Amino acid sequence: MSFRCMKVALALPISRVREIIEYGHLTEVPMMPDYVRGVINLRGNVVPVVDLAARFGGGLTQIGRRTCIIILELPNDGELALVGLVVDAVDEVLDIDAAQVEPPPSFGTAIRSDFIEGMARREEGFLILLRVDRLLDLEQLSPETLPAELAAGG
Repeated sequence: MSFRCMKVALALPISRVREIIEYGHLTEVPMMPDYVRGVINLRGNVVPVVDLAARFGGGLTQIGRRTCIIILELPNDGELALVGLVVDAVDEVLDIDAAQVEPPPSFGTAIRSDFIEGMARREEGFLILLRVDRLLDLEQLSPETLPAELAAGG
């Protein structure tokens, strides 16, 4: 699935995407990393929401009418953890052939190279394929690090 963040074309494996939701009210959580905007209640689940631009070191995303939250399902100790990513806009679901993928550059991108799985060639330039496992530290985002009333769903 391709999307935009900081005017950069990015992609994540669709197998990790559970759903895409409209950007809405978040509850701020004290003492979380700067890139964590807060948490949302998603059908009874407390879901931490990461601002992808801030995670890349670019400051908080300016919320616009196309800003949305991509809900990811990530493996965590034999279970699936839900994490939201704030992005500028979602573009499309596409099929990327392995022959189109180049190794990540060692420098020259606005994104740390260890966050990049590869670069997919497209007619309009490159699409940066992200490594979700490196991008998000689930231990820092786990319910155990949240205040008890939030972790309990309150």
